[in-house]
Amino acid sequence: MTPMRRDGADVGWSLVVPLKPLVRAKSRLSRAAGEEFRPRLALAFALDTVTAALACENVRDVAVVTDDRLAAERLAALGARIVPDTPARGLNAALAHGAGVVRARRPGAPVAALNADLPALRPAELELVLHSASQFPRAFLADAADIGTTLLTATSGRELEPAFGGASRARHLASGAREITGPKAPSVRRDVDTGEDLLAALALGVGPHTALQAPRLVAGAAAPEGSKRLPPPQVTASGA
Repeated sequence: MTPMRRDGADVGWSLVVPLKPLVRAKSRLSRAAGEEFRPRLALAFALDTVTAALACENVRDVAVVTDDRLAAERLAALGARIVPDTPARGLNAALAHGAGVVRARRPGAPVAALNADLPALRPAELELVLHSASQFPRAFLADAADIGTTLLTATSGRELEPAFGGASRARHLASGAREITGPKAPSVRRDVDTGEDLLAALALGVGPHTALQAPRLVAGAAAPEGSKRLPPPQVTASGA
């Protein structure tokens, strides 16, 4: 049963996760991972992200906005709701659409947009961040570089107003969203766009789907030019 406050408001978070068609996803990883391997890696990231999100206690459901058939099948099998990217006008339009679909079913739902490239995501850390976010009408968590955003939230009655992409931390601050800085949640901030990002995620410990790619990663296929070879990944099953 969905948790309810005494005033009857629905307090279970609905997460909206955007995912490009895999042939176009994570294009900045092409140099590090190889063009053929990159889509598999992008799917593994999304699977680990959604698995961990669904294991978070205060998450009611996860809606994935995607038009990729393979990703939709695999993510639906985990328990995610698949929402076609009807607007087809980019990331922020997809997120706004996903939030609208969620609230068409649950008008009072608190909604959060979560990146699909968080392979080290831990449910307990996500829970801490969402608890902090619930104190504000809109809030966000910056990425590990303090430039982008990995999570944006809107409590009941507030619009999400996503402004992801590039230097989105500054745009979300300017929009009036409160930056979440209290909880130590490195796994929620560790998105993966580059080979160096992947090294950092592997050091934190990745979920099982990304870990399945470990033999190739350790062989050095994903090591950025000029960097050390990837160490054996620390594997943390999603849900831990």
